[in-house]
Amino acid sequence: MGLFSFIKNAGAKVFGIGKTTEEEAAEARAKATREADATELRLEEAAARNMEETIRDLQLDVENLKVYVEDEMARVSGEAHDQATKEKVVLVVGNTAGISQVDDQMTVENPEPEAKFHAVVSGDTLGKIAKHYYGDAMKYPQIFEANKPMLTDPDKIYVGQVLRIPNLD
Repeated sequence: MGLFSFIKNAGAKVFGIGKTTEEEAAEARAKATREADATELRLEEAAARNMEETIRDLQLDVENLKVYVEDEMARVSGEAHDQATKEKVVLVVGNTAGISQVDDQMTVENPEPEAKFHAVVSGDTLGKIAKHYYGDAMKYPQIFEANKPMLTDPDKIYVGQVLRIPNLD
């Protein structure tokens, strides 16, 4: 009879020996997906830990603080000392690159009225924002103070940043 030639990857697996090209490709895709998912999970966990560390570094008083990140959403839980602290934590997390939504599950030890929030647009200044919300541009220091320690200079705000606008009661 003699020697017969075959195309190595064209046939089906027989007796558990060898794999078809399609099976090898499917296994490679599955492995790559598992590795990518594991890498993304590690990056999300690292981002959450960095946010928690930043919140602690800013000396925002939150008991049992936990931040979880999944895709573009962050979930934050814990007990904030007051409403202002809770809102500042939400702003720290939400003003982080890559985060588009914050699921606020924090409780507040000393409840207070909620502040408004303002997304900075091109041309905004704290004075212009104060004029809009309070009718007086000279009340910009209240907005600056309400956003400390995230803001370090009243002239350094950026487009897309979200700021707390406190009630002036």
